[in-house]
Amino acid sequence: MSANREGSTFKILPPTTNTDYMKQDRILSMLPLIILLLTCINHAFGINPAIKAILTNKGLQYGSHVGTDWMHEKIMGMSIPDVSGGVDIGIGTVSYHLDGMSVTQCDIPAPSVKFSEGTGLQTIISGLSISVRGNWQTGFGIIHDGGSFDLAVFNMDLTSLVQLGSDDKGHMSIISKYCLAGISYAKIYFHGGASFIFQPFVDHFEGRIKDLIEEKICPMVDQHVADLEGLLANMQVAFQINPLLVLDIPLTSPPLIDPLNLGVNLKGEIYSVQQPTEPPFEGKAFDLPKDEGFMFLLGLSEFPLNSASYAYFSTGYFQTTITDKMIPDTFPFHLNTSTFGPFIPQLPKLFPNMLMELQLYARQIPKFSFLRDVVTLEFLGAIKTFAIQPNASHTPLFQLNADSNFSGKVNILEGKLHGLMNLSNFTLTLASSEIGPFQTAALESAMKTVMKMSVLSKLNAKLMEGIALPTIPHLRLVKSVLKVQQGFMLIASDIEVSSDFIN
Repeated sequence: MSANREGSTFKILPPTTNTDYMKQDRILSMLPLIILLLTCINHAFGINPAIKAILTNKGLQYGSHVGTDWMHEKIMGMSIPDVSGGVDIGIGTVSYHLDGMSVTQCDIPAPSVKFSEGTGLQTIISGLSISVRGNWQTGFGIIHDGGSFDLAVFNMDLTSLVQLGSDDKGHMSIISKYCLAGISYAKIYFHGGASFIFQPFVDHFEGRIKDLIEEKICPMVDQHVADLEGLLANMQVAFQINPLLVLDIPLTSPPLIDPLNLGVNLKGEIYSVQQPTEPPFEGKAFDLPKDEGFMFLLGLSEFPLNSASYAYFSTGYFQTTITDKMIPDTFPFHLNTSTFGPFIPQLPKLFPNMLMELQLYARQIPKFSFLRDVVTLEFLGAIKTFAIQPNASHTPLFQLNADSNFSGKVNILEGKLHGLMNLSNFTLTLASSEIGPFQTAALESAMKTVMKMSVLSKLNAKLMEGIALPTIPHLRLVKSVLKVQQGFMLIASDIEVSSDFIN
């Protein structure tokens, strides 16, 4: 006999207190693990998603394997609440109480887990067997007795199909689409006391006991799926990266499922906390390769970085003032008119021995580009210069346009981002002047040297040390490969679950 339920609605079911049912309590507990990588990247609606993630069949099977080990540990260590009830024997009711119950043996064969195209995940468990030991007490009128018992459930089969989707707020959703459960047989042995009186009676009703257990399995599966749905519905889809920026990563469409992969598309836009406005550009479409050689694929277009750049630009973050007090005494170049004399001969003559102040800012939104094997950054800046008079007033001197192009290569090693950046081009031109025209070639060469010695050297030192990538608790990316493609960056990796997750 089997319990069959299809297309049910979802409620949080009250927990059962029947001993025979508790050992099934974790049957589909592996489901959160299987989709863990995808649910932590949770749905807003846009034309082109900026972040894409794919869980391959290789990753699914690894998740199934880890989930089986985890489920075995949880079942063996689970706490089973006491059970009380009564049985009508025709001449009255025999009350019973079961306590001190624990799982003594659990045999979980490897489940079959696969993607169901266009729907979600199908899980098949065949031949699961569990043994429980505990104490029993009975009462019939003034007669009371007790002892111990052993309960065994043999060859339980379970087929479950869950549908993955998305809600209107960009969260991943999950519903139980189909469930079928069956048990070959269940056996209860009573020991001690007058168990010889009760055992024949129990043997007579073992078929009914098996049916009762079967009837509870699918509702328990539904409860776990409904609980998981509740967690997904309350997950954040926006995360504050730092005091200035927020990353918005709702799903832009329901999960894409085929027989070999499960993919999610995410908005991946970064906003300013102060001024959360849309940038004056859109992300470009890109497609991830479907590589069965890795468990997990993650793709990132240029849009997240450029939307972050716009957020910084629109809030005035790309502007700063530099004074001579900010320059170390040991540095060969200082902000005064005498230092600038070799580059601008008329400056020290017009403003002798005066300190200077520089105002640096971006003229346009800095732009990141992903080319094959190369990451580039175009930064079009400007420098306004002032002479500081003895009375502390500021006299405008000239304005320079400083256009920089950076390029570099990046890779992943031991969970950290490494790389090397170069200054591929730097151009300095005179935009306006209050002190007359002058040549900028020598000053351009000097500033290029300063940029390489200060900005680039510090950045490359940090990249050589490695920048730690965001992590998910209990998960580690292994054998990771980073590839920069035309228009997007690809991270392909296997996954390793830490032992403390199972234990």
